Amino acid sequence: MWHEYITAASVEDTLDFLAEKGQKARIIAGATDLMLEIERGIRSGIEVLIDVSRIPGIDKITLDEDGVIHLGPLVTHNHCVASKLIREKALPLAQAAWEVGSPQIRNRGTIAGNLITASPANDTITPLMALGALVTLRSQKQERIIPLSRFYTGVRTTVMQPDEMMVDISFPALQANSAGLFIKLALRQAQAISLVNLAVILEYTKDQNSNNGDATIENAAITLGAVAPTIIHAQDAEDYLTNRILDEETIEQTAKLVESSASPIDDVRGSADYRLEMVRICTLRALREIARGHVIQRVPDNPVLLWGNYVNGNGNGNDLKNKQDLSKSISIIQTTINGHEYSFENSHNKSLLHLLRDQVGLIGTKEGCAEGECGACTVFLDGIAVMSCLVPAGRADGANIVTIEGVAVDGILHPVQQSFIEEGAVQCGYCTPGFIMSGVKLLEEKPDPSLDEIRHSITGNLCRCTGYYKIISAIEKASHMEAADDEI
Repeated sequence: MWHEYITAASVEDTLDFLAEKGQKARIIAGATDLMLEIERGIRSGIEVLIDVSRIPGIDKITLDEDGVIHLGPLVTHNHCVASKLIREKALPLAQAAWEVGSPQIRNRGTIAGNLITASPANDTITPLMALGALVTLRSQKQERIIPLSRFYTGVRTTVMQPDEMMVDISFPALQANSAGLFIKLALRQAQAISLVNLAVILEYTKDQNSNNGDATIENAAITLGAVAPTIIHAQDAEDYLTNRILDEETIEQTAKLVESSASPIDDVRGSADYRLEMVRICTLRALREIARGHVIQRVPDNPVLLWGNYVNGNGNGNDLKNKQDLSKSISIIQTTINGHEYSFENSHNKSLLHLLRDQVGLIGTKEGCAEGECGACTVFLDGIAVMSCLVPAGRADGANIVTIEGVAVDGILHPVQQSFIEEGAVQCGYCTPGFIMSGVKLLEEKPDPSLDEIRHSITGNLCRCTGYYKIISAIEKASHMEAADDEI
C-alpha cells in the first residue's frame, strides 16, 4: 500500500506535490478505481496519495456564455445524475453516469477519475467522446487542452504525464436540433461492467422542424465502448449518416457499419461474436428510438442518490467536503465516528473499512468483497453513503463518520432496524448492516419512497441468501413507521 497520504487545499498545492513526488505519487478523489488497482497490482510503485477531495470549488457543473458545459475534477457520477443541466443538455452523459456501479460508488467516483482510469469498458468515456469533450491538463510547467479522442493511447494508458492534473472537462451543450442517448448492455442491471456500450448523437439541419425520421442529419457521432482497446468512433457509420434521413433502410445499414467498426475479444463475460451482434442490435435500438422523435430519458427526475438530507434543503451534494485551511501530510487521523472523537497514528495506509474494524472495533461494518461490489461495508461519510472498503483511511481526518453502530439513538432502534426484525429480513445476517445503512439514508432522503426507489437504493447491496423480498418489505414498512411517528 501507499506510505504517505497528503490532503491538498488547492490545485496549485496539488501541482507542487506532483512535481516534488514524481512518478511515485497519484492523485485521488473518489479513489474507487485506484484503490482496486493498487490492491490488484495494476498500478505499482505508488507510494504517495494526494487527496484532492477537499479542494473547494472544483466540484461544480457549469454552462458558460458560449454554450459549453464544464465539469470540475471533483464532479461525481451522482452530481451528473442529479444535474438538471446535464439531463437536459447532455442526456447521454446523465444516462451513462446513472448506469455506473451503485449509489455508494456514484457518490465517490468522479467523472475525471473514470476518464483517467482509461478502461475501454468505462461508461462515461463513451458519451463524452461522442459529445466532443476536451480535457484540460495542468502541471507546474504548462496547461494543455486535449480532445478526449486523442487522450487514450491503449488499454488503461493515456497521454497524461505524472506531474499533471485533469482540471476541467468541457463539451458543447446539445442544442434543440440534436438528439442523443446512451445504451449499455451488461450481465445485470447494476454493479456490472459493460459488455457493450454505445453513445449516439445526431445533429439535424437547423431549418427543419419535422420529426427526426424525416429530418436531414447534418452531423453524426457514434462511439463504442468495451469492443476495442479504447473507446472508438464508428467513423464509417458517422460518414454514412451525414446528409441522410433516418429511415429504416438507413438505420439497418448504419447498424451494419457500426458492427464492422468493432473489434471485441472473447472473455468470461461474453464472446466476441456475441458482442459484435449486440453492437448491431444496440445501434438499431438507439437509432429507432431517435427516429421516433422521443428519446426515453431513463434517468429519474428525482433519482435515488443516498445523499440523505443534502437533497432535502440542507445542501445539494456539492457541499459535502470538509474544507481544509492548509495542505498537509497526514500522520495523525483525527475524526468523529458515531459522535465520538478518535485519534489514530500511522493509520493512513489502509482502507477506512479496516480502520473502523481493526482499530476502533466497530465490526458491524462487514468486509464482503473488498471491491465495492457487495455493499456490506456501507457507512456514512460526511453525510452520504459510501463503500468504506474503497475509501482511504486518510480521508477520515476531519470527517464525520456514522456506522451501523451509530444508527440507533439512545438505545432506540431506527425504524429500519426495527422493521428488519419484525419482517424477518435477516437470514445469515452478514449483509444486513449494509442494507440497513442504505435503507436509513434512503428514508432520510425520501421519507415515502416508491418500490422502485427502494430497489434502486439497495442496488449496491448483495444478499447471498436471496432475501430481497423481505428486505424490500422491511424498508417499505419502515417508511410507514416514520410517517406515523411524524403524525404523532
